[in-house]
Amino acid sequence: MRTATLGQLQADRQAKRRVVLATWLDGGDERLIYPDEPATDAVSAAALQAASDDRSGIVELPQGKVFLHVFNPPLRLVVVGAVHIAQPLSRMAALAGYDVTVIDPRGKFGTSDRFPGVMLSNDWPDEGLTAFKPDARTAIVTLTHDPKLDDPALAAAVRSAAFYVGALGSRGTHGKRLQRLERDGLGAAELARIRGPVGLDIGAKSPAEIAVSILAEITLALRGGPKTAKQAA
Repeated sequence: MRTATLGQLQADRQAKRRVVLATWLDGGDERLIYPDEPATDAVSAAALQAASDDRSGIVELPQGKVFLHVFNPPLRLVVVGAVHIAQPLSRMAALAGYDVTVIDPRGKFGTSDRFPGVMLSNDWPDEGLTAFKPDARTAIVTLTHDPKLDDPALAAAVRSAAFYVGALGSRGTHGKRLQRLERDGLGAAELARIRGPVGLDIGAKSPAEIAVSILAEITLALRGGPKTAKQAA
């Protein structure tokens, strides 16, 4: 690898910027490709797909065989509300490779005893999310049922680059939530980003089952699977 390429790659990784190193096997030419930018040719299109799949490998293109080395920043999950569902969800998400942060200004709920090994924030949710700087590898879920906490968080979330935004609550609760957020100035496109009721419809009842349904829907959004599954009521 050339010194200039290595230096830029290190800077990109430090900035948690998604990047793919394309190396031509015949000749050793190399190029850094950024998946957050539009594809301009077959190589960049293949790099975008590799980054989406989180998978490095060799591809055969008109330009020859190219090894695509994917450097994606860590997946991150922000959970707003240190409630019962947040406990199994944070553990499951960590096992799935997410760096998990739980935000709840109510300090008695967000404790290390209830969430061992999890990053905790007692900031107000919208302030916490702004400081967190969600990117395209971030999922955000609100769980409190309290409009004072969930609504500001959702407003900040849908204006971020997060790939997934979900909110717990029944269909009726979600309808009222959308009305409030619309009155607060969110547009139709922003409201449409909120997945509510959160989770895939698998008949989940217990906190752990609901956590499974949420993580499954996050995975569906991340991996771009079929969009036919219903959301949980």
